[in-house]
Amino acid sequence: MKQHEIIQGFAQLGAIMRAVGNSESWGGFSMGCTEEEYNRIVKTVNQQVQYNGWFISDNVRMSLRALGEQLVIDKLNSWGGGQYSDTSKKILVVMAGNIPLVGFHDFLTVLISGHSVACKLSSDDNKLLPELAGLLLQFVPELKQRIEFVAGKATGFEAVIATGSDNSATYFELYFGSYPHVFRKNRTSIAVLDGTESQEEMSRLGDDVFSYFGLGCRNVTHLMVPKGYDLNKFFSGIHAHSEVINNNKYGNNYDYNKAVYLMNQHQLLDNNFVLLRESDELFSPLSMIHYHYYVSEEEVARYLEDHAEEIQVVVGKKYTDFGQAQRPALDDYADGFDTLSWLNNL
Repeated sequence: MKQHEIIQGFAQLGAIMRAVGNSESWGGFSMGCTEEEYNRIVKTVNQQVQYNGWFISDNVRMSLRALGEQLVIDKLNSWGGGQYSDTSKKILVVMAGNIPLVGFHDFLTVLISGHSVACKLSSDDNKLLPELAGLLLQFVPELKQRIEFVAGKATGFEAVIATGSDNSATYFELYFGSYPHVFRKNRTSIAVLDGTESQEEMSRLGDDVFSYFGLGCRNVTHLMVPKGYDLNKFFSGIHAHSEVINNNKYGNNYDYNKAVYLMNQHQLLDNNFVLLRESDELFSPLSMIHYHYYVSEEEVARYLEDHAEEIQVVVGKKYTDFGQAQRPALDDYADGFDTLSWLNNL
């Protein structure tokens, strides 16, 4: 099998993902699927909330759009073209389930590098990827021997990519530590504000905070703000995201955290859908954002360096653009580790 065939297959899949993500109607057989197949994907998207209350259709479509925007031939060639192993190995990919299709990039990377993938799906997200893989096999039938979804104990694999919590990493090391591996732990993202941000930039920062209800490692959970910063600017900018409180699961987290922290006499700022707490702790509970003040750029640099192993994305005027945290490019690897090169050097 040639790599360009795999690239073409993923590009065709990307066109469908973008169409579904943008709520478009079936565009004809040129899409590479029948109307029935297309509508089945749409139905799967709309049904996700029945299996996982966090996976509302808007969030699933957001994920499809973000991934689909990267699945175009030019981008795929620029990123992975030529990096292809002639000796295929079976790679076990243990996927998280915190946001829709969070393991898709690993799935893509393993296949585009010429290896076989054995997917161990999270029970929180076990419907979407098999549906998309089924379409991919229509475009590249030869991949059938290279794609496996593991229901029970995985066997026969030669390397492991596993994503989970800090606690999960202990078990990953226990079970898979003897294999070549990539283990990912808890990370979160941070925004550095300088006080000159526009209302529009604050609104886009709201996307970085509230996309997927804040459940992803690329969601901003901490703000660094200059001494004397008026936090009303932040509250005003994110007002368009107030509907998150209408999700029962998010609303329950908000009510719980508000009650617990107030009972423990913590000072909170509250706009009725998110809580702000002054703290230099990087990680914050769901529905809460930590913030702390800085007085110099050196202080910012020191904080980012001290927490480098825990930060996924830094958002700000000198960093990742506001609103782009959840739209990574193909070479914007989780934890900054080049998985594609690692796979090609196995």
